[in-house]
This record gives sequence, C-alpha cells and structure tokens, in this order.
Amino acid sequence: MVLVGIGLVATWTFFAGPPGVGHFRSAEGRIDYLSAYQDSMDRLPEPTDTHDLRTSHGTIRVYEWATDLNRGETPILLVPGRASGVPMWMDNLENLAGERRVLAFDALGDSGLSEQAVPFEEFTDQAHPIDDVVSALAPEGVHLMGHSFGGAVASAYAHEYPERTATLTLLDPVFTLANPSPEMLWWSVVASLPGLPGAWRETALERIGGAEIDSEEDRDEPMTRMITAATAHYQAAVPQPSPLTDDQLERLSMPVYVALASRDSLAGGQDAVERAESLTDSTVKVWPDTTHSLPMQAAGELEPELLRFFADQDR
Repeated sequence: MVLVGIGLVATWTFFAGPPGVGHFRSAEGRIDYLSAYQDSMDRLPEPTDTHDLRTSHGTIRVYEWATDLNRGETPILLVPGRASGVPMWMDNLENLAGERRVLAFDALGDSGLSEQAVPFEEFTDQAHPIDDVVSALAPEGVHLMGHSFGGAVASAYAHEYPERTATLTLLDPVFTLANPSPEMLWWSVVASLPGLPGAWRETALERIGGAEIDSEEDRDEPMTRMITAATAHYQAAVPQPSPLTDDQLERLSMPVYVALASRDSLAGGQDAVERAESLTDSTVKVWPDTTHSLPMQAAGELEPELLRFFADQDR
C-alpha cells in the first residue's frame, strides 16, 4: 500500500509537473548538488569557453569546446537527459571534441547551472530558448544530439526549427518514438519523488540506468552523487512530452540517427525501432549489451560512428 501511494504521488508530479520554475528545495540540497556537479565537471576536458546566455525563458549555461581548426564547421549541440546536465557527457566529450566543435548546456527547468525565469506552458516551449542559444553561438545550424528526455527536447527543436537542424541524433530517447514499458516508467516516476528513502532512490536509479550501485566507491562517484542529489533536492518544472505523431515524424526530414538500448530501454522497444525506421532519412541501430545508459556504455565506439554520420551529411 505504501508503494501504491508513492506511485500515485510520483506519477502525478512526473506527468503533470509542478507549476512555476525549476528550483532547489533547500539551501543545503543546493550545496550538496553543486559540490557533486563541480566534481563531475572536473572530470571533463577543460572547456575553451563558458557562456551564460539570456534567453526567452531564463539564463542558460553553455560550455564550448573548440579549436582553430574546427570553429568554422557545423558544431554538435548536446541536449542532456533529466537530472544529468552537461556532466553526463564525460565519457563522450573527449572523442567528440577531438574532431568537432561541441556545445553543451544545462537544461532550463532542470538541475544544473542554468536558471529558469519563465515557466514552460507546453513541452515544445523548450525549443525556443535553445534556439536563442543556437542564434548566439551557431546561427548556421547544428548537429543536434539528445539522450533520454533530451531526445524528446531535441526532437521538439528539430520539429520547430528544421532549417537549423543539420542532423538529429537520438540516444535511447524517452517519450519520443514510443512510451516506455510500465516497469521502467514506474521506476522513473518513483526516482523523482522528494523525501524518498536513500535505498529506494538508489534502487530506482539502478533500474533506470541499468547499472548496479553496489559499493561505497560507486556511491562516491561524482556522477552518481550528482544525479542522486538532483533527484533528491531539485524540483524540476518541465512539461511531460508525448511520443511524436505520425505526421510529426514525417516532418522530421533531416538525416536522423537513432541509437536504442538492447535491454531495459526507456525508448519503447520494438515499437520505437519500427517508428524510427519509418523516418524519411534514418539510420537506426540497436546497440548490443546496453541499457538506458547507452552513451556511457557505448563510449569509445559510439563517437566514431556519429562523427562519420556528421561528416557524411556535411559532404
């Protein structure tokens, strides 16, 4: 009965979303989160530039990695998953930034160093501040890449601004091609509930990410600490996405690369595969031995494949 009550409360919060803007629930929670965030950022390659850009819905923190050789090329713009922020790309950035200019930001309405000032009324509203970022830093367009909920946000942007989306890459996207399984949806909503006992939150995050947190060393990992602190202390304020309609899929005419996890995927299983293959110009791959943490688990093999995909489209 306790779990049923938790599920009902969490499901309402997850789908309806709270009113207002994203915020930390306490000063202590913010300090805890920022410590883990900085420790996580310290593991990334040193950015060449850091931008705090004023947008239609608040100030977005954007990190940039660029060299004199690649500044003139179409950059990659990374859209993070829920409660992840820029540090989620730590296993991918070195390989991507070694070849391409890369821009990565913390999402408005979610944990990170971006500061939301105006509520989102609809899910697609999130595309507009992202376009403010693109206008300022890459007005000729971007290779857009999103993971998890970031895939849904990236798809919304590509739908709203196709002329600025050179390519669209979706890494196990949630609520984009299909709905997650009921089991994976359950763990996702439970993990978002404030006041959840630590052991229960840990179990939920393990099921979502597909990796066990089975030692103190794992718990002390900066990314683990950061995501745990985000789910415990930050009240996100982003509307819930819905899978794209057939008409919306048809209008995604740019080249699209879709990477799906082979097990414990949140993207929607075989339904997601079939709908991805129905896109006008799609490359679809189910990555073996991966879960929803696909970008981390496929690191080292994923980036070269994506870089070839971007280069082919540039030509």
